[in-house]
Amino acid sequence: MKYPKSLVIVPTYNEKENISLILPVILSQHECIEVLVVDDNSPDGTAEIVRKLQKKYPDKVHLIVRSKERGRGTAGIRGHQEAIKLRPEYIVEMDADFSHDPQYILQFLKEIDGYDVVLGSRFIKGGKDSDRSPFRTFISILSGHIFRAILGLEIRDIGSGYKLYRREVLESLPWDNFYSYGIAISMEEIFRIVRKGYKVKEVPIIFVDRRAGQSKLKWKDFFEPVGISMKLAVQLGRV
Repeated sequence: MKYPKSLVIVPTYNEKENISLILPVILSQHECIEVLVVDDNSPDGTAEIVRKLQKKYPDKVHLIVRSKERGRGTAGIRGHQEAIKLRPEYIVEMDADFSHDPQYILQFLKEIDGYDVVLGSRFIKGGKDSDRSPFRTFISILSGHIFRAILGLEIRDIGSGYKLYRREVLESLPWDNFYSYGIAISMEEIFRIVRKGYKVKEVPIIFVDRRAGQSKLKWKDFFEPVGISMKLAVQLGRV
């Protein structure tokens, strides 16, 4: 089946144990797919591994190394801004540690018909938050409930970091005016997308714990969405 050009954004920091494995898997999903790695100047040499892969997959692997900023949220913003310049029709964002299975990419491409965003959801029927402690899952669900309640959203897994967008959706967002810089970026992004009238479809995924390396999440990341949602409600109102 033919698909238009699609670009997968993969933010990284100290992911040398995963990046050499996951990029070939992502690219093998379909010939339409390219990858953009946004690396936060990883001291473990993640960027060097990506440069080697660029030689193996010419014109398929793109790399940005950020020397001043660091963090999943701002890496996502930078990735979206750079991805737009490469002019794919679809843009995917996912993690580098295999917690997001690359095999869902083709499913997302099939599900996008009639929608503007496809969101990989752990918290709808058929989805699952696997291999993580019950407490971490509880905190993820709780922060999502609070965000949805304050902002009037119905999406179940508003904090999901695995999404496929039409390029024009990301082009419409005011990236310089975002409040979030951490994990809450995914929630703010979806709120702004829904508020603009775009259609979001949740598709069940099984989220698994990372294969290798250490999680970058900190406890404050779970509570950031509460403050961000209140700021959005005051400044922009509810959906």
